Amino acid sequence: MRLATVRRADGSRAAVGDESGWVLLDEADAQELVSTPEWRDRADAALRHPARVSLAPDEFANPVPRPTKIFCCGLNYRDHIVETGRPVPEYPTLFAKFADTLTGPVDEIVVRDTDRLDWEAELAVVVGAEVYRADRDRARAAILGYAVANDISMRDWQQRTLQWLQGKAFDATTPVGPWIVTADEVDPSEGLRISCAVNGERMQIGDTAELVFDAADLVAYVSQITVLRPGDIVLTGTPGGVALGMAEPRWLRDGDVVTTEIERLGTLRNVIRFDEG
Repeated sequence: MRLATVRRADGSRAAVGDESGWVLLDEADAQELVSTPEWRDRADAALRHPARVSLAPDEFANPVPRPTKIFCCGLNYRDHIVETGRPVPEYPTLFAKFADTLTGPVDEIVVRDTDRLDWEAELAVVVGAEVYRADRDRARAAILGYAVANDISMRDWQQRTLQWLQGKAFDATTPVGPWIVTADEVDPSEGLRISCAVNGERMQIGDTAELVFDAADLVAYVSQITVLRPGDIVLTGTPGGVALGMAEPRWLRDGDVVTTEIERLGTLRNVIRFDEG
């Protein structure tokens, strides 16, 4: 099952879909939908309805617009760890984002005050049930599903101090979507190809089976720190191939098109714009 938030003329709507198309529901977004009792029964019933709608790529918005928490794991693919020259970590390297950092799967990403803008294709894990101090099995059961993300990073801001937050939390710079594929449909630990291209040139290619800490590991670990609730997001890190790891970095420029794709989950396509004002 796919869960989406779609833009309509009269506002946003939650939608459920499969290979045959989409059904619009009454809720304003997918996060509101999965926060209601028995949402899965309603979604299953909707998908049994023969009437479906087709949706254009620009109708999809960030499916979870109001997460209470966004945790991100850095240095989590072995090849990316190697290109940074660091050892494989014993524990996840965590930092946070805010809801305002997120944007949609085809939205323009407008930035300013940076000349070292980088790409980071990522698997996003979306929480579907309240979970706190969970073991791996309970953490896995709390996962709603998975989406595509890109942690667009201002490396010059990120490297001003030892703390990464300021280079990772600019407003509307982390696209998520185009929808959530529910966890009963796909298991990233079995391996999904993840890639990022800039203007059609492949920069990153990896496999989610190469994560040091997989989705269940990360949800369990974060849940030792704080409660996670439906709609919260855990970003799982990026594979090798970022600009920062290049001998001569090729930073993103105005007008660049960043295409992020994860096998079976979908594709993001975001144009970079520099605000010179």
